[in-house]
Amino acid sequence: MNWITNAVLPKIKALVSTNDVPENLWIKCNSCGQMIFHREFEQGYNCCSTCGHHDPLPPESRFAMTFDDGKFDSISLNAVNDDPLKFRDSRKYADRLKDTRAKTGVNDAIAVAHGRIGGHKAVIAAFDFRFMGGSMGRMVGDGIIAAAEAAVEHDAALITVPSTGGARMQEGILSLMQLPRTILAVEKVSKAGLPHIVLLAHPTTGGVTASFAMLGDLQIAEPGAIIGFAGRRVIEETVREKLPDDFQTAEYLQEHGMVDSVVGRAEQPAFLARILGFLMERREATKAA
Repeated sequence: MNWITNAVLPKIKALVSTNDVPENLWIKCNSCGQMIFHREFEQGYNCCSTCGHHDPLPPESRFAMTFDDGKFDSISLNAVNDDPLKFRDSRKYADRLKDTRAKTGVNDAIAVAHGRIGGHKAVIAAFDFRFMGGSMGRMVGDGIIAAAEAAVEHDAALITVPSTGGARMQEGILSLMQLPRTILAVEKVSKAGLPHIVLLAHPTTGGVTASFAMLGDLQIAEPGAIIGFAGRRVIEETVREKLPDDFQTAEYLQEHGMVDSVVGRAEQPAFLARILGFLMERREATKAA
């Protein structure tokens, strides 16, 4: 038996196996467990073709999907002092940043770009959940401010797409200071008479929800997205009650008036183009009058 196991079986496996199959050929859905062909998953904008689950979408993919003909101009963000607090838990914060940047190929948890949607000028600030769970630190706060200033400069609509676990704990009070900073930023857009649309992606929680993410002129969300401030378990322990199964989902919030519409990823470009057509054309008519 040992001779068969040690000598025969390895030779058989070597004959029938191949090294030409990529390791990432298939992706397992985080919701239903269905195996999805990698190319099909990407063509579906990181959505499961079986259950419709929406996985986080990198900003560059979202920009290409949303802007007309996939054309956009990125807005660069100024670098900040990475670790002013010299924070350390189980690891140094500086080391976490270094490793995450090497793994993701991006500098922080936000990207900003401008282009046209349905022919109308727009600026999008999209979170990158791959980077430390999309947590909001000073660089993310700067990104929202840069996006708001670009919207005012280009006379464009502002679209923010949060996908985050909340404020970045490694930056302490400095991360909490981004709450009022981002609120003031989107207020500049409103004062300029420009629309601010928030597209809530899974998940949107913590300090981001407590700041600019709930201040859109229009609040839309992706199907099944978890949206809230505190986590479900914390709330249940506080109120000592069992919460509904769909609590904090986009659909639950729409039913209770916190979200205006739940829009699937494939329908978002056309939906945003239609909304911007109404809002921007109405603005132009008002200015003309």
